[in-house]
Amino acid sequence: MRKGQNPAKFAKTVAKPERITVAVLNYIPFLSGFYSEALDVLKVSLETMRNDPGLPFDLMIFDNGSCPEVRDWLIGEKESGRIQYLVLSEKNMGKGGAWNIILAGAPGEIIAYADSDILYYPGWLTRSVELLETFPKVGMVTARPFRTNPEYHSSTREWAQQNAALEEGQFIPWENFWEFNRSLGQDEAENRKVYTETQDWQISHQGKKAMVGASHWQFVAYKSTLAQFLPFDMDKPMGQVKQLDQRMNAAGYLRLMVSDPLVMNLSNTTDYVKGVYAGKQPAPKQASLVKRLVQAAPIKKALLAVYDQIFKWYYS
Repeated sequence: MRKGQNPAKFAKTVAKPERITVAVLNYIPFLSGFYSEALDVLKVSLETMRNDPGLPFDLMIFDNGSCPEVRDWLIGEKESGRIQYLVLSEKNMGKGGAWNIILAGAPGEIIAYADSDILYYPGWLTRSVELLETFPKVGMVTARPFRTNPEYHSSTREWAQQNAALEEGQFIPWENFWEFNRSLGQDEAENRKVYTETQDWQISHQGKKAMVGASHWQFVAYKSTLAQFLPFDMDKPMGQVKQLDQRMNAAGYLRLMVSDPLVMNLSNTTDYVKGVYAGKQPAPKQASLVKRLVQAAPIKKALLAVYDQIFKWYYS
C-alpha cells in the first residue's frame, strides 16, 4: 500500500524549455594522440558558444561513448547548471544513430546543431535565426559562408532565380575561404586553384542577404523540418553525414549561410584560438623530412590502415 502522497502532485508549474535548443554531438574516446587536445577544444567551444549568442537557449549534449575523464567533466558541467540536457551513450552509435536521438529528442522548436569542435563568434545564433525566419521553406542555416558542392543546393538557386535577387561571383574573400579549408588540413596551392575556378551565390530577400549553401557540421533548423528526414540509417560512424544535405535539397528546402564568418572549425587543436588571441593566425610550420615522407600517398594509406585496425581492436 502506498504511504502518503507523492509531493509532485501539489506542484503548480513545470519548467518550460527555451525555444532554441543548442545540440552538440561529442565523441572523445581517449585523451592522447589525435584526441590529446579534444577536451580543451570542447571547453573552448562551449565557452565561446555562450559568449553573446544573441538569443537564449538550452544546451543539450549527446556524448557518443567518450572516455571516463570526459564523461566526468560533462557530468560536472551538468551539475553546475551549464548543461541543461546531457545524454551519455555507453557506446559510439555513429553520427546517424546520435542524430536520430538528438534531432527527435531536443525539446526546442528550433535546433542549433553543432559538432563539438566549433568556435563561435558573438551574434552567431541571432544572425542564423534571422535567416531561418526571413526566408521561406528554409531547411538549414550555417553560421559561416564557405563553398559547398553545388549539387547540394540546386533547389535553393532555383527558388532564388524565381523569387529573389540571385548573384554569382567571388563573394567570399580568399582569407575567409583559406581560413576554413586550412583548418581541415588542406593544401594551400590546391585551394588557390579551386578558389579561382569556383564561385559563390548570394541571395537578397526582404532586406536580408544570405549565401547559398549550408552544411551538416553546424546548422540551425526547425525541429519539425528535421523530423521529415529521420531516421538516419548509416552503417559507418562517419562519412555518410551528407545524407542530410542531399535529402534537404531533394525535398526543395533552402540551404543558406550567413554572409560573414560567425563560426570556425577548430578540428582537434586549440592552435587557432591561441593565434586569434595573439592577433594572428598560427604560422604554418615547415614539415620535417619524416613528416613529408609519411604524407606520401602510398605510405599514408598503409599507415592509416594500420591505425584504423588498431582503433577497431580497442574501441569497436
